[in-house]
Amino acid sequence: MLKIGLTGGIASGKSLVAQRFRELGAVLVDADVIAREVVEPGTEGLRRIVEAFGPDIVDPDGRLDRARLGGIVFADPGRREVLNGIVHPLVRGRAAELLEEAAAGEIVVQDIPLLVETEQGSSFHLVVVVDAPEELRVHRMTSLRGMAEAEARSRIAAQASRAERLAAADVVLENSGSRDGIFAQVDRLWEERLLPFAENLASGRRAERPGGARLLPPDPAWPAVAERLAARIRKTAPELLAVDHIGSTAVPELHAKNVIDLQLTVDSLATADALAPALGAAGFPPVPGTWRDTAKPGSEDPALWQKRLHANADPGQPANIHVRVAGSPGWRFALLFRDWLRSDAEARTSYAVEKERLAAQFADDAGTARYAEAKEPWFTEQAQPRMEAWAENTGWRPPSYS
Repeated sequence: MLKIGLTGGIASGKSLVAQRFRELGAVLVDADVIAREVVEPGTEGLRRIVEAFGPDIVDPDGRLDRARLGGIVFADPGRREVLNGIVHPLVRGRAAELLEEAAAGEIVVQDIPLLVETEQGSSFHLVVVVDAPEELRVHRMTSLRGMAEAEARSRIAAQASRAERLAAADVVLENSGSRDGIFAQVDRLWEERLLPFAENLASGRRAERPGGARLLPPDPAWPAVAERLAARIRKTAPELLAVDHIGSTAVPELHAKNVIDLQLTVDSLATADALAPALGAAGFPPVPGTWRDTAKPGSEDPALWQKRLHANADPGQPANIHVRVAGSPGWRFALLFRDWLRSDAEARTSYAVEKERLAAQFADDAGTARYAEAKEPWFTEQAQPRMEAWAENTGWRPPSYS
């Protein structure tokens, strides 16, 4: 199934977005609803809260007095941590049970107000953040919920900052306009990204990449995108030796295709093959074929350059996942090439000129195969001798995992 984490600050309109996802056909797992269930009268959750906060925390009917509890925990971060330590594990456990009940191929949206605070982003194929300016959120809380302004601002301050939520987001839905406006954003996301992502995931195929080699100016968001993808991979495959952002998007100031390249370091190709199902379930299915990098002088045996290749099933973010054995020449080349370009401005300029020339030459191609093949002579004749000299002069060494 495709797992979407939905979050947003208080009064951002997250519940409205969740409602729309449900109307479109998503299976909705609502953390707020679950949080109420796990503290109903007679539950272990309520018993532990009473132990921690005293008997006055329940009303005359034996139910949790939420207003009283809210007044306590939003005024005292330490008490809030105590409450979170009781409720969050119970919510996660119940959410996991509901996920088990969902059918394969479905799109499951988990509505989690504190997704960022509890660092759950890597558990999802995508994180969707509903965003709205703070002043608008304060206005919504005071005018629609009857909350005092000081309390509204206190509630906002108790959550993750807007910057922290945006940093965790794969998708941001801006909700400062009309109901129809936010629904239109959700509908577009559903049709253009989530449905094809779910179909690709179910069939084990990469997302289609129409068009040739279109180079874009350097995007400061690329490293953050790479880290979010890497975090999901580490979560699903903790036995990996390393996950590294490589390729042009890993080099500041360099024009590149909007494709994130990650290198997964393994101890053997057998391990790479064993990891394939888990990577596929995480959204990175194997790309069919026998894959090896082009052999370079000094290590001409093609067998030494074997690798496994996966790609992102998400049509919204192209990514190549190169699985290489630690110490292999292709593994070393990828790391050295990246670090050399990061360090040497002249090398970056030289590579950028070659990329632009070839991108123009193959601009009418439907794909990037000829563009990639045409770069190989530059790698061999220009890059390799220069970066090896740089490595010798600087004492550069690849990581060791012994």
